[in-house]
Amino acid sequence: MRQEMEFAPFAGCVRQWLAMGWLAQLRIGCLERAIAGLDWLAARRERQPAPAAHLVTGIEGEDAAYSYLRRKNYVVAARRWSAGNVPGDLDLIAWQGPMLCFIEVKTRTAHDMAPAEASVDFNKRRTLRRLARQYLRQLPYETPPQTRFDVLSVYLVPGEKKEFAHFENAFGWNEGRRDWD
Repeated sequence: MRQEMEFAPFAGCVRQWLAMGWLAQLRIGCLERAIAGLDWLAARRERQPAPAAHLVTGIEGEDAAYSYLRRKNYVVAARRWSAGNVPGDLDLIAWQGPMLCFIEVKTRTAHDMAPAEASVDFNKRRTLRRLARQYLRQLPYETPPQTRFDVLSVYLVPGEKKEFAHFENAFGWNEGRRDWD
């Protein structure tokens, strides 16, 4: 009886920890570390010149965004998807329940005056819509699923924890037309 009373305050924490899917979270963390290790090995084996620093930062941000979304119970269907006939790529395509999300990842190594998500301008949104239409055409569904466009800002500031700002439904399929267009 005395032993049960000593551990009683922890019983609620343990139940909550188990309910949060700690095993799934542990698995995602292990996968994240394994991918980072394989990337490091691949970089050491290749004798090609290193990619530009901004490209490396972007790839690291997309990898961090992938892990972030997995922790939020998204099912990632594709990474860096591109159509052969449409320029550009979709950083991440993921399912959140019945909703198909097209996610643009913006990565920064410092907090600038303008937030990272501000760089998704009209032309970028138009490109993302074109790519999303192309992706939806290849799906085997008779009617397309519900979709949305998200922007996920990732801040990889050296010496600090990774920061994420997820803007769900950041923009839609149509831009508001202006009278002077």
